[in-house]
Amino acid sequence: MAIVPSYVSSSLLLMMMMLMVTWRASSAGPVRASNAERCQGCPSLFRNLLGNIRELLKSEDLRFGITSSSVVMSSKSNTLLACTPTPTQNTNCLIQRNSSFSETECMRNIMKDLDHYAAAIRSYLKAPIRSSEREEKLLSPTVEMIQDLRKCCSQSEEEDSSSQDSVASLWGSNSFSNRQKMWKMMRGFYTRAITINRAVGYIASGEHRK
Repeated sequence: MAIVPSYVSSSLLLMMMMLMVTWRASSAGPVRASNAERCQGCPSLFRNLLGNIRELLKSEDLRFGITSSSVVMSSKSNTLLACTPTPTQNTNCLIQRNSSFSETECMRNIMKDLDHYAAAIRSYLKAPIRSSEREEKLLSPTVEMIQDLRKCCSQSEEEDSSSQDSVASLWGSNSFSNRQKMWKMMRGFYTRAITINRAVGYIASGEHRK
């Protein structure tokens, strides 16, 4: 019987161990991306949403016959408070970044905002409106963008169930009144989207982790 040299058997054993490690790595579930990795593409998605709302507010399909310039902030989230970095002062009198800023809390409130406005738009499209076809074509892309943002940037895939309840009584039987409410609401959403973009940019910069 042929005798296998010890260095050959050692090499074979090493190769088998490497193959087993590779197989285990390939057969394991996907590694969950960290917050930083997941948020790398979020700033551009949020900028796209802001641009979408800006263009939406220029549409005659939504603002036809409306002269009001009022802004309605219909979402009850604490985004402004949760996402505003508050400078602190150290013993050397040097201003530092906010050490108590919570990325998780900020993003949770942002998603609560998005859920609210998505639910409001969906319910609006089911209410009496001036032009169902035109307004659905105008507003549906905004809902789709919010859904994409939730998939890519949210820490939870579940929508805020309270959003459905909060928009249940928004719309009445008068299409003009409904459209006027939506106009004011989208102006409020635009203002909130500016705040959200600043917050997401701050998170993406990593300044709060320094």
